Parts: sequence; structure tokens; C-alpha cells
Amino acid sequence: MSMAHRTHSAPPESHVADSHDLIRVHGARENNLKDVSIEIPKRRLTVFTGVSGSGKSSLVFDTIAAESQRLINETYSAFVQGFMPNLARPEVDVLDGLTTAIIVDQQRLGADPRSTVGTATDANAMLRILFSRLAQPHLGPPSAYSFNTASVRASGAITVERGDRKAVKATYSRTGGMCTRCEGRGTVSDIDLTQLYDDAKSLNEGALTIPGYSVDGWYGRIFTGCGFFDPDKPISRFTERELHDLLHKEPTKIKVEGVNLTYEGLIPKIQKSMLSKDIDALQPHVRAFVERATTFTVCPECEGTRLSEGARSSRIDGVSIADACAMQISDLAEWVRGLDDPSVAPLLTALQHSLDSFGEIGLGYLSLDRPSGTLSGGEAQRVKMIRHLGSSLTDVTYVFDEPTTGLHPHDISRMNDLLLRLRDKGNTVLVVEHKPQTIAIADHVVDLGPGAGTAGGSVCFEGTVEGLRAGDTVTGRHLDDRAAVKETVRKPTGALEIRGASAHNLRDVDVDIPLGVLVVVTGVAGSGKSSLVHGSVPAGEGVVSVDQGAIRGSRRSNPATYTGLLDPIRKAFAKANGVKPALFSANSEGACPTCNGVGVVFTDLAMMAGVATTCEECEGRRYQASVLEYRLGGRDISEVLAMPVAEAREFFGAGEASTPAAHRVLTRLADVGLGYLSLGQPLTTLSGGERQRLKLATHMAEKGGVYVLDEPTTGLHLADVEQLLGLLDRLVDSGKSVIVVEHHPAVMAHADWIVDLGPGAGHDGGRIVFEGTPADLVAARSTLTGEHLAAYVGA
Repeated sequence: MSMAHRTHSAPPESHVADSHDLIRVHGARENNLKDVSIEIPKRRLTVFTGVSGSGKSSLVFDTIAAESQRLINETYSAFVQGFMPNLARPEVDVLDGLTTAIIVDQQRLGADPRSTVGTATDANAMLRILFSRLAQPHLGPPSAYSFNTASVRASGAITVERGDRKAVKATYSRTGGMCTRCEGRGTVSDIDLTQLYDDAKSLNEGALTIPGYSVDGWYGRIFTGCGFFDPDKPISRFTERELHDLLHKEPTKIKVEGVNLTYEGLIPKIQKSMLSKDIDALQPHVRAFVERATTFTVCPECEGTRLSEGARSSRIDGVSIADACAMQISDLAEWVRGLDDPSVAPLLTALQHSLDSFGEIGLGYLSLDRPSGTLSGGEAQRVKMIRHLGSSLTDVTYVFDEPTTGLHPHDISRMNDLLLRLRDKGNTVLVVEHKPQTIAIADHVVDLGPGAGTAGGSVCFEGTVEGLRAGDTVTGRHLDDRAAVKETVRKPTGALEIRGASAHNLRDVDVDIPLGVLVVVTGVAGSGKSSLVHGSVPAGEGVVSVDQGAIRGSRRSNPATYTGLLDPIRKAFAKANGVKPALFSANSEGACPTCNGVGVVFTDLAMMAGVATTCEECEGRRYQASVLEYRLGGRDISEVLAMPVAEAREFFGAGEASTPAAHRVLTRLADVGLGYLSLGQPLTTLSGGERQRLKLATHMAEKGGVYVLDEPTTGLHLADVEQLLGLLDRLVDSGKSVIVVEHHPAVMAHADWIVDLGPGAGHDGGRIVFEGTPADLVAARSTLTGEHLAAYVGA
């Protein structure tokens, strides 16, 4: 075929391969979705909005992303699939046009003590290679600079069988960079002896203050009857030998009250029985003792750097790898820019790009040695993003879960630029988001609702941002909401004095936080807000601190068990039916025998991933059939646990099922905006914002005088923020002091007093740049927060 003929062939635009530019979803029924059918444009930025619990995550994560992930997993060999979770196909009729999905969520990074920002990204690995090539004195391979690799030396004989037996001598050594004292953790744990005993008393007077070691308890009798020291002598008068026997004596056979026993010093004994166990599995009083008795101190040998002496003494231009990891990342990027060595040029370019990505994404204030468990959900999400920014993949679907969490309005515009950059590379970007600033940049908006839980699950609007504004949906109506700054503010009843706060990047901060009013602590990400509040207002006597950390619990835990709501409900059922309460516990006598009350049966497929299937006997209800015959107000226990909070609140509020104790807890849950959660929903399925509000509802019953909240608006729809503000007002009006770390302009405008930290992040922050009323902040416009708040309230 000649060239002339070829030019007349069909133009390339009409190629059938280019016609697949939509992701089509038909009949999605996952969780509360009601047969949702939508079409999402590819290579565009689509934002999903709607009130909390309206079904956004069910559509984006549990349907689109889950199916994409499942189909990718099926392309691997059976052997590899055996190591992957076995994903069930989502409840949906048709899913067309999917592309590979990369999920960037807010799950905290693993809190392993040896995991840092540097190890969670590729930055540490590249630094180690750099040091192994350029640092003097030369130590060896990159592992010599790794605090996760221990040095190993071994020697011995190996036997090679070839005709005659021959033994070959072999020695093996590997140089690692791990500090031998703290094993790469940077801290060593110590035991505070004052928490073990009162040295003014003798053993017979009850000197031991360890739970379970009272004088008449079994352990108390062993220590008083062992004969190694005088039980009537105060511990402060013990000789060195006696004190050593009390605390450190190695296991020794003794006889007490005619019984043969093994005696062991206090420290090894509690080390085995309490300190080595998972702290969350201990009983509350034992856990409190362990937290009091163990103190973590910086490792004296490596001074917290986690590295061996060799790794610390090997340097490039006077900088060791420990110094490099301790630098603020923005400074480290400058230092790397100054290195010039043709032998490692490609490595330097890659490292520089990785470090610059931290700056672009607004994390330049972190250091590579920061433990990854200390990052907030929003920071963890942005650290995960760093891997994708430089990726050469295109035509990928990126799925974000509220990427603006924990971001100041000033930082949101930078995040918006990043989302647009990902889209412009030819990717489909799906974002679940509530902030108007991010909704505004969308090419396409899908609004779910109209309500939460069973009242949600439908598409209320699909189209452009302008169309959403004009449309009559909850999101559309609230999109241009602007809170006004308060005319009058409450008068403080006192002040909490903070003097010389210097945690992390704080610069010897002195501040008086007024009590009895609503105080908002704000500032750009990394300016030191959490360091100030959590470091200086420790949770303890009279202080209730509510964060977004994971709630410890198994898959059996749900809002009813966590809030203590199940107790009054079980008692009410037991009383109405004349049986015992234990029958109505799925963890006790009433449990379905087939699934032991879990509702699902786990099948272990050996080398392949286990599968969870709904229990056939109880159909996922978790109870024996006989238990479900007992009713209260016409409902059985499994029907009650399936109710959303709002419905259960009416059910237990009046009539035959009236249970005041349950009604009180349910009212608190509805107050914090969780009216849509069902009582039996596993805690493992809740979002960070939902977890925090569940904790808040539980803590509201406590007698705390000061409430410290960390970004309570996370995951809240614009319409729900008003309800939260009403709740904060009620807390303050009832005589409590409320301190909120928050970026949401509506919460700032509603505050009685604002403390603004900055002016920048990391070592450019850590100072108080403004304290006063919101009206003064708007009038002064002297800080980034002031400018954004003034723009928000339209001043």
C-alpha cells in the first residue's frame, strides 16, 4: 500500500479504541447504595460529595476501587494470589471501563518502632547507597548505614559431599548499622522503682504497690515468707544485697508455707508477667500500672539516632547519615543539591526529586527520622502520595479519601495543584471530599444522599460545579455557606498557663489558654499545633483528649459494645423475657455455635488467602435461633443491632421498650452526628472522623473539665459542621473548657479565642503569631490564617 493511499484512511480520532472514555457503574448495591448507576469521565477530576454516611466510600472504595483491585489480583499466578487477600466481587450489575486503581487513603502508617518517614518512602534507601559510595571512612555496603540491619559474624565448617567428604572452613560477616544497645529503636525502656514500692514502708506494711502483690495476696506472701530479707524492715533501710535480692534475684527454689516454689526478683517477674505483654490486652488497672512504671528514655549509646558508632562516624563533608536524617527535609534537599559527584549523578537526581516532592506536598517540615506512627492521618496520606508524584504510570485511576484532612486553607491550594497535575498526566482522579475549595476544581461532581445510612445511597446530582450550586441538594445549598464572626464572645473563667513549651519545633512558647470558652488552635500544617496542645495539656486529671487514632478492638467490637450501650439493652431484653442477660451477648451464651457469634465463618485455605463467608446457620445475625425468639417492643436483639442510632433512639425513648440508660447513650451518639451508624457495625469499618466522634460521644459522660479535640470536622459534611458547633457550644455552656485544633474556617469564626501558630512549618513555625478573638484576627489580617478567614467571612 503506497503512502498516498494511506493518507486517505480513516482519521485516527475515530479509532474504536479511543471510544472507551467512561467508567460505567450500573446497579451498585454495596452497603447502603440503592441501585446506583453513574458514568464517570476518564482522565478528569471527579469529586464525590454528600453528608457523612451517604455512601461515597461505598461507591468509590468498596465498588470501583475494590473491583479494579480484584481484577488486577487475578492476573497474578495462583501461587502469588495465595499471599493476597481474597476479595469478593462487589454487589454491582455492570462495571465497565475500569483502569488500574491506586488507593491513597488515610490509614495511619504502621507504628512499628523501627518505621520512620525515611523508611516508609524510598528516601532512606537512596541516602544509604549515597553514603556507602561517598562517605569517609568507608564502612561497606548500604546495609552498614541501616539501623534495621544488625551486624552479624559467624564462622564454622560446611561439608560438601563430592565423592569423599570434605569439610570446608567458612566465615561469614555482615556489617549492619544497628545500635546494639537499643536495637535500632532509638529509645530504651527503664523501670521507675518508685512505682513498684513505697520505700518508707516494710513488706508487711504493704510496701509493694504492684497490682496483685498485696500483703495477703499470693505474691505478697511469697515475698514476705522467702527469708531473703526481714519483712518488718522498711525498704529504705535494706542493705545493697537485700535490695538486689528483692529486685533482681535470679530464679531460686524456696519453700513457703510448706509449698515448693521458685522465687524470682520483682523486675524479671513483672517483666515476664506484665511488661512483655501487649499493653492493650491487659486489664485496665494493670495497664495503668505498666504505663506508670515504664519510662522510655533516649538510648544513651546512640543518642536516639538508632545507629552504631561506625555509621555515625562515617561522613560526607562533615555530615553523617544520622545528621542527614535529623535535618528538616527542606534543608536536606538543599544539602543534597550542593553535592556534586559524577559517579553518583543519577542517584543524586532521584534523591533530589524525592526530597523536593516532600516540599511540594507541604511536608518539607518533617525529618526522615520522624517515627511514622507519629504522623497524622492527613500526613500519612500525603507521604503515600510522594511515591506516586514521580511515577511514570499514566491512564491510572487515583482514588483519594479526603486529601485535605489536616490541611490549612493555605495548604489546600497546593494540594489542589497536585491533584490537577496527576490529572494532566492523563490519569483519572476520583476524590471523596467535603471542602468547598477542592470541590471547586472538579471537572465532574457526583453528590450522594440525600441523607445518611438508610436515608442515603442515591445519586442526588451529577454534573458540573456550577450545576451543583444551582441544584437543590444539601451540598449545593451549603456550598456557599459562610459563617459570620461572632459579635460577642464569652468571657473566660480562668487561664491555663503554658510556659516554655519546646516539644518538636516549638520555640519556648509561653501562652495563656483561656478556660471556660471555645478556644481554636490553628496554623499551617507542621506549625506545631498538636505539639503545643497534646504536649502541654496532657490527658489526665480532668482532661479528656479525643484524637483520631484507631480504636483498639476486634471485629466483634461495634458502637454498641464500645459505648457500653449493649449492657442496658441486654438487661432490658432479659427483664422483658424473664431470662438472663448473658443470652443477649453474641460473645457469650447467646452466640451462634457455628460461627461463635462472629456472624461469618473463616475458612483457612493454607497457602491461599482465607475466605470469610456469611454463617449459614445464623445468616450473619450472630445469635442462636432460640435467642431471636425473645422480643422487646416487637423486635429481636439482632433487629435492634441492625438499627441506625436515630431509629434506636426513638425505639428506646418511649413506649414498651423505653430504656433511659440506652436512650442517654444514643442521644450522645446522635449529638455528635453519628445518627446514621448502625449499632452493630464493626468498628474496623469506621473512618477516622467517625472514630473520633464515637470517642467524643463516649467521653461526654465523663466528668472532665477540659476537652481537647483534634480536628473534629474531619469527614464532616458542610451541613453537619453546624451540628458539631452546636454540640461544642453546649459543652462550653455546661461549664466545660473546649480546646480544638482545627483548620475549618467555620469553626474558627465560631471560636471565642484563637491561638494562631506559624508563620510557616517546621523550623519556620513553632511561634505564636496571633492570639485574640476571631474578629481581631480578621481585622488585623496579619497572618496567613487571618487572610483566609477574612476571605471566608467576606470581610
